[in-house]
Amino acid sequence: MTLTELKYVVALAQERHFGRAAQKCFVTQPTLSLALAKLEDELGVRLFERNKNEVLVTPMGEAIVDQARRVLDEVGKISSLAKGAQDQLAGALRLGVIPTIGPYLLPELVPNLRRRAPDMPLAIEENFTGNLVPMLRDGEIDVAIVALPFAVPGVKTRTLYEEPFSVVVPEGHAWAKKKRVRPDELSSESLLVLNAGHCFREQVLEACPGQSNTANPEGRSGSSLETIRNMVASGLGVSVLPATALQPRYVNKLVTEIPFTDPAPSRKVAIAWRTSFPRPKAVEAVAQAVLDVKLACLKKVAA
Repeated sequence: MTLTELKYVVALAQERHFGRAAQKCFVTQPTLSLALAKLEDELGVRLFERNKNEVLVTPMGEAIVDQARRVLDEVGKISSLAKGAQDQLAGALRLGVIPTIGPYLLPELVPNLRRRAPDMPLAIEENFTGNLVPMLRDGEIDVAIVALPFAVPGVKTRTLYEEPFSVVVPEGHAWAKKKRVRPDELSSESLLVLNAGHCFREQVLEACPGQSNTANPEGRSGSSLETIRNMVASGLGVSVLPATALQPRYVNKLVTEIPFTDPAPSRKVAIAWRTSFPRPKAVEAVAQAVLDVKLACLKKVAA
């Protein structure tokens, strides 16, 4: 049994396809297939079920894949130490971030981090929470900035800030001069939401009673908050945006922001990392760079 074979096991379990797994491991498909067949013979168990359409992990394979992930993670720690990782702020950091946070937080976070850790550039992966979970667990990214809840075995989280939501309506809307809006009032409006897969979509539907079954008719959802903002500006409906997306730099004269009545719906944003990640100072540097962000709309949460 070799570390290379364990890498093949983890890659195939994740990709469920020999071709994609081989490409991910930078080897040919026959090389990967032969190595896994050899490992199965050595162990005396089948790790994968093979058919024309997909590869399935057997129950025993699931346990072995989990153990292989842990072994590779620990090996990564040894490699980091061997390369002189005493300087945990040197070398690229792979950062995952969800699409409703990245565009609004990163322009403030990156300069702060450059000051704190100039030798630690960010390799940024913007993706849905559901996709960041396996990437963080499997070591494809080092840390992630996500909205809570975010419960993943072997992963720690630390809350950094809380941001309120506000209603946005098109110019000339009957609510445009209102000072506050109750969440239940949106049940009578055409609410524009993000496409399925965005956790912010679910948070908005949860905050607005009466919308969960009607908030996604054809043409009433968008792929990004900026798309939603422009749909509101065009007069298609109303929506809900987080405070960071309502900073002055993003103001659209055709869109009016209206705060919710207290207590306003909000979300908590956290940094997440594997408990075994060997660069805790890098995690702390990112956390502090976020806490250094000077936006009045955010309620910071100290450690």
